[in-house]
Amino acid sequence: MGNAKFLTVSEVAQILGISRVAVFKKIKKGQIKALKIGRNFAIPQEEVLSILGKTLTSSQKKVIEKGVKKVFEDYKTTLKLLGQE
Repeated sequence: MGNAKFLTVSEVAQILGISRVAVFKKIKKGQIKALKIGRNFAIPQEEVLSILGKTLTSSQKKVIEKGVKKVFEDYKTTLKLLGQE
């Protein structure tokens, strides 16, 4: 992970405004990616930025694009009518 910056569980809890226990639970559920180092976890800063919505991974972008495309396909006529109002 080259020059990746890592954060502690406490730092992530403070940034996200949740408890340390909540961060541990999210790590265990796979909702937050973290590296286990001994008895501690190191959470990549990019993971936190992604959670905060400041960055989107390419897979997240593809999911959003797919959803938008489906909405346009399914509701094309309705969206055109709404645009005319």
